[in-house]
Amino acid sequence: MDIVCLGELLVDFFPLQIGKALTDVSSFRPVPGGAPANVAVAVAHLGCKSAFIGKVGDDEFGHWLEKILRYEGVETGCLRFDPIVRTTLNFISQPDANSYTCLFYRNPGADTCLRPDELDRQILSEAHAFHFGLLSLTDEPSRSATREAINIARSGGSLISFDVNYRPTLWNSPEEARETALEFAREVDLLKVNEIELRLLTGSNQLSSAIYLVDQGPELCLVTLGPQGCFYQTKFAGRLVPAYQVDTVDATGCGDAFIAGILSKLVTLKNWKAVLHSTRLEEFVRYANAVGAITALTQGVIPALPNADQVDRFLNLSA
Repeated sequence: MDIVCLGELLVDFFPLQIGKALTDVSSFRPVPGGAPANVAVAVAHLGCKSAFIGKVGDDEFGHWLEKILRYEGVETGCLRFDPIVRTTLNFISQPDANSYTCLFYRNPGADTCLRPDELDRQILSEAHAFHFGLLSLTDEPSRSATREAINIARSGGSLISFDVNYRPTLWNSPEEARETALEFAREVDLLKVNEIELRLLTGSNQLSSAIYLVDQGPELCLVTLGPQGCFYQTKFAGRLVPAYQVDTVDATGCGDAFIAGILSKLVTLKNWKAVLHSTRLEEFVRYANAVGAITALTQGVIPALPNADQVDRFLNLSA
């Protein structure tokens, strides 16, 4: 298996009107969501073999989500169904095309109920890369399950990837989220943050502060900057790679598409760490920027995720 993703699989309810507060939106459209699930689909679209580990409710939404992942080419044999707790829901409002706010119905949600004994140890130990996000660390038992999955994947030689994906309303305080993120950042190879998360973890708005995160343990830190592109930091160098300019319809999930673009390239290498001090890293980041840019052209994440041919055509036209 190329890439195994663990975490939340949920239903995002997208507003049919942009520029309105959540309570002023007249109607919503249900769309499959959850950052790690989006990554699993995105890498499958890009030609990698992917699997998803997580938990949904044994309800209509849960079975709908599983069916969609399977249709999109993701291995779902590791997905568990909770007979008691329902599938997590997330209602979204969009002040504009480049931003959004979330209201989670998760108290608890099935995604937080994944137990360590429910993990598929074989698929984790055989993965080339393992990816997870901060949302699976908010509650037990999913936090313990995530830690156990990291240990299994690392023992098999996987590249460990972590997207901070901070959602303030799911934490008791920013300090709790920061401590948890930094604790797990020490156990990973690749760390992805956005501008808000960079400030949360380092206390600074300066892109150069990403070196602090690399010093915690990751070999590579990626700071996504939306329309400005991405800043990458390694022990060797830091560099800003500009974004491709597109007419954004919906920026939701562009970060998930971006990380999928990077992972889809790194897992093709026998020694992915060698790229960290070569010009190929910038090439990979540009590719990931393209995957994110194409995703911004359509509302909803999974329907917007491009395949490898679409990315190649986009890059050729942008050259």
